[in-house]
Amino acid sequence: MARTSDEIDYELIGDDLQAVIVTLDPGETVIAEAGAMMFMEQGIEMNTTLDPNKQGSGLMGKLFQGAKRVLSGDTFFITTFLNNGSGRKRVAFSSHFPGKIKPIDLQEWGGTIIAQKDSFLCAPKGTNVDIAFTKKIGAGFFGGEGFILQKITGDGVAVLHASGAIFETTLMPSETLRVDTGCIVAMEQRVRYDIKMVPGIKTALFGGEGLFFATLSGPGRVLLQTMPFSRLADRIIAAAPRAGGSRVQEGSVLGGIGGALLGGVLGGDE
Repeated sequence: MARTSDEIDYELIGDDLQAVIVTLDPGETVIAEAGAMMFMEQGIEMNTTLDPNKQGSGLMGKLFQGAKRVLSGDTFFITTFLNNGSGRKRVAFSSHFPGKIKPIDLQEWGGTIIAQKDSFLCAPKGTNVDIAFTKKIGAGFFGGEGFILQKITGDGVAVLHASGAIFETTLMPSETLRVDTGCIVAMEQRVRYDIKMVPGIKTALFGGEGLFFATLSGPGRVLLQTMPFSRLADRIIAAAPRAGGSRVQEGSVLGGIGGALLGGVLGGDE
């Protein structure tokens, strides 16, 4: 069967701040998340389009494709990079937060993966990035990633990026994994996804893990990330100086109250 996606060559560089260098043959095109381009060689032509795979019929169809991308957390327009030169040319893409880049051969994952809305980095032309509605209302409202996830379909290599390190596991039939909702990167389409409330009021309120966790049921492969960017951002905000130059003292039982009292003593306040 003929492939619908371009075949691209790629190379990963870096460790915790990775980038992917894609080498395109003449006439090949790669699509990418807006703002992810690091460099491109002469001969690469960059364009924005509503419908790179010509799925929409007419202007309204293209506008609908753009609207669906916005709902799935992407941009209204998609950026394409075409090798318009006579030889092989390179274009590179990098993530905008610390973490790892993971190329996924969609053919090996059944042709479709379900991913969190900000994990897509780039893929060859012919790959379709669409919206995927979670099957249960609870998963949408309490899943931490919104009611809509990304559905990435094709027969090429889709490049994803995750925050922190990546853990990959394969669930057996009837095997279930309970996961922090923000740690999900991607999963095979056949993996069942739901949301469960943390058992016990005391555990839910004081366990530090939130009120809900995700349950992933096999069979199928799952990708998880060790440090969701939202969790990292929360820690940075908590440690940031408050108005007046004070901040919450980590490790203190009294927290901000203890820090304010200590600051007053050292500062000679009455």
